[in-house]
Amino acid sequence: MSIKSKAAQDFVPIKEIRDGIVILKDGTMRMLLMASSVNLALKSNDEQTAILMQFQSFLNSLEFSTQIFIQSRRLDVRPYIARLEARHKEEMNDLLKIQIREYMNFIKTVTASTNIMNKLFLVVVPYTPPKPVTAATPSEGGVGGLLGGLLGKKPKTKSVISQGAMEAFEEAKSQLEQRAGIISQGLTRTGVRIVPLGTEELTELYYHLFNPGEGVK
Repeated sequence: MSIKSKAAQDFVPIKEIRDGIVILKDGTMRMLLMASSVNLALKSNDEQTAILMQFQSFLNSLEFSTQIFIQSRRLDVRPYIARLEARHKEEMNDLLKIQIREYMNFIKTVTASTNIMNKLFLVVVPYTPPKPVTAATPSEGGVGGLLGGLLGKKPKTKSVISQGAMEAFEEAKSQLEQRAGIISQGLTRTGVRIVPLGTEELTELYYHLFNPGEGVK
């Protein structure tokens, strides 16, 4: 009995990323908002209470589901150390060269003994259009541009979008932007800054999610 293997792209739930909107294979859509953090430990008791009340009010005002995604990864300081070493070689002042070298040694010591984490906060805004939005149709055979990029392959197709599909997409995009605006206003009252991710940022984000080992190479 032969077992049919699945291609890697079969496990990726994304069909396309267009104009900062993620279109899943089931036709539903997602918009991702990057959020900053608020350090409650630095706030007074009254400020902490006010922030928590504002966040509670924000959650109670939502009429649609929302996902808050938090990712923690160990911070890679090697690029920073490389820049310091380049600066150390260019520096002509002997005193500054010594200070730069001591600072590099301090950074290496701290990162070796302590896990310094880099946290990413995202708010996922979903929308299910009345009619599923179809993705762009490839004009040639081969691996699609998005999946090819996420899986480390070069795109071999050109996308063609029909007029009807474009109109349905723009209508659904408008609904998503309205929801994103509601979330942005609600979280801004708590002191959180919100930035929507564009197509390039989304592609880079999903690439690192589906290729976690690339970040440490």
